[in-house]
Amino acid sequence: MLSLILKLLKLFATVFLLAIAPIANAGLFGFGGTSWKEEVLLHDGSKVIVDRSVERGGRHEIGQKSSYTKQNLSFTHPTTGKSISWEDKATEDLGTSSFLPMALDIYQGAVYLVAWPMGCLSYNKWGRPNPPYVVFRHSGKTWERVPLQELPLETKTPNLISSSPDTEVERLGKRFIDAETIRKMASELRQPENRRILRTVVASIGQECRAEYSNGKGAWLSADWFSDEKDLAACVRVCERKDFSGTACPCGQFFK
Repeated sequence: MLSLILKLLKLFATVFLLAIAPIANAGLFGFGGTSWKEEVLLHDGSKVIVDRSVERGGRHEIGQKSSYTKQNLSFTHPTTGKSISWEDKATEDLGTSSFLPMALDIYQGAVYLVAWPMGCLSYNKWGRPNPPYVVFRHSGKTWERVPLQELPLETKTPNLISSSPDTEVERLGKRFIDAETIRKMASELRQPENRRILRTVVASIGQECRAEYSNGKGAWLSADWFSDEKDLAACVRVCERKDFSGTACPCGQFFK
């Protein structure tokens, strides 16, 4: 009798594990969020362990994953011992997160994060940078955007998983990614600006993304909506009709 009970309990446990496996895997890869750790090699040869997570959501094509709606990157500063976190959430004008982080470094105590704008709308929103990076610095209190020129020259190569990071983590099948694996992944990326951090303008950058402007409320208009008007006053009337605020209205770029 005891033997039969033990067999039934074993069978029940097996069935239970099989039943929850898809739910567990869905929570890890693709539904509700993905989290993992990366070993990040800094410019001076030291390493920090970075916790990363992403969430996806919204509509998407069949067979494709939905867009990033939230990203988080956090680690403990090796000198101060303080926890530092960077977050990127979906915004009304984009409907998605803005960036793909590619490099993290620490120089003279300040933390630097280099990211690509993710997609043409984000590229336009963040000023069509060339080279195509947005640089953030954390000096102890908050993150602030800084020009590429203020990124230390010692920061030269990507050290984060930058291209579809959750998909790459899923492909690797593990939750801790070492620095050598990240280096190899970066070296295999197709575009030079993705394999290393460029410091000079690249002629081909941004050609695939036409210039567009946002009113910050989800509407985007191409440059000719404004530049084709006869004068500044006519251009400003376009901004008013399309609900562009004074700061969002780009007419000053086309008319004096």
